[in-house]
Amino acid sequence: MGGDTEWFEDEEFWTTYAPLMFDETTWGEVPQVVDGIEKLTRLRRGASVLDLCCGVGRHAIEFAARAYKVTGIDITAAYLEAARESAMAASLDIEYLRQDARSFSRPGGFDLCVNLFTSFGYFETRDEDLALLALCARNLIPGGHLVLETLGKEVVARDFVASEEFDRAGWRVRTEYTIVGAWEAEINRWILERQGCRVDRSFQLRLYSGFEMKEAILGAGFSAVSIFGSLDGRPYDEKAETLVAVARR
Repeated sequence: MGGDTEWFEDEEFWTTYAPLMFDETTWGEVPQVVDGIEKLTRLRRGASVLDLCCGVGRHAIEFAARAYKVTGIDITAAYLEAARESAMAASLDIEYLRQDARSFSRPGGFDLCVNLFTSFGYFETRDEDLALLALCARNLIPGGHLVLETLGKEVVARDFVASEEFDRAGWRVRTEYTIVGAWEAEINRWILERQGCRVDRSFQLRLYSGFEMKEAILGAGFSAVSIFGSLDGRPYDEKAETLVAVARR
């Protein structure tokens, strides 16, 4: 990590916004997500899985419950504490480490690396994104897979709205979106209000088209990559829900 604190290192940001991101719906979809990953990668039970930016451990816990050997990496201490508590309650042995994803190195240590729930594209520079992809490749065994899920540029453009308002987790939420440059990134502003309390935070997500993501992953040292429109393997076309890259080292 550099000398200056980056927005995603702010513990208060993540603890405040956690109830909005990790609700019953996002927990409920986890088994289906892991089902899809197993089918897309033909992962064998007992394989080693790296959950990069694991958050509160939703997917790590599901993988471990299916007899995979799981390591979860995240930078937010509060999330890791919650993940460890959930693993303990389920009597699951999961290795959780507080570390910057850009510096975690265990060459050839994993059969599968997953980066899910739009956890990619927040670094200051594109070079950092590419370096992370290269590190993922090095941390995989030959023939190992990376599954990366994010918001594709095409999906953002198709569904773009300037602002939204809704109620969630006891907050009145207003979101505002701004496109940067030639669709290079999207600035997300989230304003939360509740009983006189107001939280106002912004962050930037770098946008990749399906083609740009494929080129970036191949350039990072992977031998093959396929782009899908969902973790269920549907095409990345005009009906895509998200951008899912499945790459083989």
